Amino acid sequence: MGHEALTRYQSGTKIAKQWFYKHCGIHAHSYPRAAPDMVSINIRCLDDFHLLMNNIEIVQFDGGNWEAAAAMFKFRPASN
Repeated sequence: MGHEALTRYQSGTKIAKQWFYKHCGIHAHSYPRAAPDMVSINIRCLDDFHLLMNNIEIVQFDGGNWEAAAAMFKFRPASN
């Protein structure tokens, strides 16, 4: 699927940009408000994502209390 299968959603401040697949609604990727210069990717949208799972750090994030959770979360660039 290409870019034409995606639709963008923005709310409030219009800083965050969230991309969803038009037909199924799954979240594909976003540019988060707390780190708009970074990209958040739904790993399940990648081919063979299960092969990457051993190298991924999973961090709990309280989306219901977004502002407080974002203030506690330390955004950092991925190491190369």
